[in-house]
This record gives sequence, structure tokens and C-alpha cells, in this order.
Amino acid sequence: MRSMLVVDNLRDPAFKASGKLPSRGAAGHTPQYLLEEYGYQVTLLDRDEQTAKYIDGADAVILHVPLNEVKTWGTKLLKRKRVPIMWWCSSTTASLSAAFCEDDAPVDGILTPSMSAQELHWALQFGSKQCMERQQWYNERKQLESRLEERKWIDMAKGILCKIKNISEAEAYEFLRKQAMNERKRMVDVATSIVKVYQILQDQK
Repeated sequence: MRSMLVVDNLRDPAFKASGKLPSRGAAGHTPQYLLEEYGYQVTLLDRDEQTAKYIDGADAVILHVPLNEVKTWGTKLLKRKRVPIMWWCSSTTASLSAAFCEDDAPVDGILTPSMSAQELHWALQFGSKQCMERQQWYNERKQLESRLEERKWIDMAKGILCKIKNISEAEAYEFLRKQAMNERKRMVDVATSIVKVYQILQDQK
């Protein structure tokens, strides 16, 4: 993990205009300065228009923004690529974020200007692990939501079949299962078709 994409919209306007990194004396331990000093390759951006251009080459994203902006940036970045997102907690971001400490911010870890190279390295490693766990949780949640959605369509179709065919739920389920096998479709697809056709017929009455 060597290539860092740093989102920093808190830089001094003079440095923004010049495009140069400030010296340690001039601006303290800014994320871009410290990361480069520790041997990381840094790409700096402060506008979301640049995201698509640089996100693919990044191993991690460092957000030097107030906490209330983290979710917006995180959402934009994660649409492009799933990478560890770290929040740079400087004195500036901390003071600007006091009112937002309860917000749900999609970050995998926190970095601070006082970290040594080794501390920063391990924070990034743990952040990468947290990112993978978050992705696994996200995938499991999507699968669960998908199964619940399928169950909803199947239950609706069973209810319709019970009503129009005057059969039990078990018989309706068996009907759906056999129909799916005959048509070489998933049960949920057969169930969805039945529900939609029934709804169309009901609307036409």
C-alpha cells in the first residue's frame, strides 16, 4: 500500500493557487507533506471532478476534511472503487467536526499528524483490514436484502394461487417449484410474473 489519494480542501488558498506542497514550518504536518516524507506516493485533489481520474491508481484515500463532509466524499469515492478511507484528524478538522462526532462517517481508520512512519503504516494496514470486513458485511447485507425481496414475491404469488386455485400454501409452493423447473427459471421469476399479471388483471376490472 504505497499510493495515497489525499482529499484536502483545508489547505491555505496561497498553497492551493501555487499547487506546491507547503514546508513543514509553513503549514505543519499536512497529510500530503507527511505521507511524502514517509515515502508514499501522493496524489492531491480538492475537487470531486478529479475523482474519476485518480481513484483507480489509489491504494487508500486520506480525507482531510471536516467530518460532515466525509460521508459525501466517501460515497462518491466508493462508487468508483472500494478502497480504505482514512480520516486525517488534525487540529483543524477536529475543531471543525465537534458538532458532527455522532455522524455515521464511512471511514476505516484515523490518521493524525503526530504519527511516526511506523504508526502510520500500521494504521493503514488496520484500515485496509477494516475496509475488507466492511465490504464483506456490505455483500452479506445485499444478499440478505435480495433473499428477503425474493421471499416477498414468492409469498405474494402463493397468496394469489391460494385465492384463485383454492389450494393450500404448501400446494401453491409446490406449484411454483414445478413451474420454475418446467420453465427453467428461478422460483422468484415465476412468482414475480404471476404477481404482475394478476395485478394487471385486477387493474383492468
